[in-house]
Amino acid sequence: MAVWRGPDGLLVEVIVLDKRACLRVSQVVNGRRYHQAYCSLAHLGEYVDLADLVEVIYLPGRSRNRP
Repeated sequence: MAVWRGPDGLLVEVIVLDKRACLRVSQVVNGRRYHQAYCSLAHLGEYVDLADLVEVIYLPGRSRNRP
């Protein structure tokens, strides 16, 4: 699934919820992850400026748990 990182520890992930794709917005503060919202792309702009998001690309052989 696709993952984007934003400023101040913001994390946006594409997930499947009730058999539909949606975005999960969470924020990492002091090493703890806090849920912010489930939303569509149309509403994502309420939480973060879309221009600030950077896609995370995982390379083969690397752990996905690393920041």
